[in-house]
Amino acid sequence: MDVQFWGVRGSIPTSGATTVRYGGHTSCVSVRTKDGPPLVFDMGTGARLLGRALRDEGVRKVYVAMTHTHMDHMIGLPYFDPIFNPDCRVHMGLPASSAEDARERVGKYLNGIFHPLSIDDLGSNLRFYGVPSGETVQVGPYILSSIRLVHPGGTLGYRVRVGDHSVCYLTDTGPLAHPGQGLMVGEDPTKLEAELLDFVAGADLMIMDTCFDQDEYHKHLSWGHAYPEYAVAVGAAANVKEVVLFHHNPDASDDELDALGERWASHASPTVSLAKEGRVVSLEG
Repeated sequence: MDVQFWGVRGSIPTSGATTVRYGGHTSCVSVRTKDGPPLVFDMGTGARLLGRALRDEGVRKVYVAMTHTHMDHMIGLPYFDPIFNPDCRVHMGLPASSAEDARERVGKYLNGIFHPLSIDDLGSNLRFYGVPSGETVQVGPYILSSIRLVHPGGTLGYRVRVGDHSVCYLTDTGPLAHPGQGLMVGEDPTKLEAELLDFVAGADLMIMDTCFDQDEYHKHLSWGHAYPEYAVAVGAAANVKEVVLFHHNPDASDDELDALGERWASHASPTVSLAKEGRVVSLEG
C-alpha cells in the first residue's frame, strides 16, 4: 500500500508564505495498491489536486470513505474530476443510515445555494452508500472497518487492511476520555479508549487528529480535536508502529510544525512524524 497526503490542514484551508512546506489544503488522504483502484479518505480541498492526478492517470474506479460532512472535509467534492467523468465510477460512503440518507446529507451542501451545483448535477456515476459504525466490509482490494469517534455531529474513524498491512485514519476526534481519566493519567483505559485500542492494535500507520496542543485542548474540550501526547499514548498502548500527526491547526506555521516534528523526532515505539502535503508512505512486504 502507498499512502499519500493531499490535504493535511484542519478546519479551514490556509494559504500564504507560512504554510508552503506542510500545505494549506484540508483533509484528503489516498491509499493505493499496485493494481487496485484508489481508496480516498475525505474530500477536503486536497481532493482537487488528487482528482486531477486520477483524471490524468485514466482511473476508472474510485472508492471514497468520508469521516463526516463538516465543510472542511467535503468542500473538495464538487472539484473532484472523477465524478464528472462518465467512464469513471465513484463509490462514496459516509456516516448515514442508508444510501438515500447519504445522498441527502451531501445534497444539503450541493443544493444550488451553498454551492452553484446541486446534487443532481453530479451524475449517476457517483454512487452513495451509508456506512454504519462498527462494521467491516470488503471494498475492492481493501478490508475497511469503521469506529465511532468523538466530534460534534458525529464522525467515523477507519482502518484499512491489505494483506498484512493496515492503516488507521482517525481525524476530527477528541480524546475518548474525560480529563483526569484513562490513558493520560496512567489509569486503565476508559471503555471508549479500550474499543479504540482494539481497533488500531498493531497498525503499521495511525493518522490521527492533533489539531491542538495539550493546553489548547483543555480550553476547547467540546470541539472534538486531540493533541500529540494523546495520539502517541494511544499508539504506544496499541503497539502501533508509526503515528502521523494530522489535521494541523490553521494557525500553525511551517516553522511551528517543524518545531513540533523535532520535539517528537527521537520518539520510538511508536515513531512519530507529521503529515505533509505530497508525502507518500509505502508499506511493502
